[in-house]
Amino acid sequence: MDSRGISPTETGILNPDERVELIDGQIISISAKNPPHAATNLCAADYLKNLLARLALIRIQDPIALSYNSEPEPDIAVVQIDPRLYQDFHPAPANIFLLVEIADTTLETDRKRKAPAYAKAGINDYSILDFNRRQVYVFREPGEANYRLETVFNKDDVLSMLAFPEIEV
Repeated sequence: MDSRGISPTETGILNPDERVELIDGQIISISAKNPPHAATNLCAADYLKNLLARLALIRIQDPIALSYNSEPEPDIAVVQIDPRLYQDFHPAPANIFLLVEIADTTLETDRKRKAPAYAKAGINDYSILDFNRRQVYVFREPGEANYRLETVFNKDDVLSMLAFPEIEV
């Protein structure tokens, strides 16, 4: 979003049909989703929808507005419930409880490009589901350049979201 509240697609910078996202002013191609990635994304989103029913909305591969020059499309965004379902704007950091990326071939990009962008925007809770290693990277305590805390959980570990600490995942 720019200072007038206009998104990059509305200004013509990005074509809404292109598989790209805008991160820190750079247009980044989004790779095609292979079957394991798509299946993991669907299962994780369905799990979160059931777990957080009536507490949050679960958005799948939809844009979020981090700043005037960053409009990424995380695999999953757990956001505040909006009665108009975000018809008038994309969720901004103040609306976001948790962002999740699914990594099968994108772990380094998700850690080195997206994590700093999310931290800089003040996203308090960011996770990467590493499909290949069956691990979850949890990033918390955003700073100006990156997250100060990164914890790796194994598939049998239990964790909680910052926004809903009483709910175990």
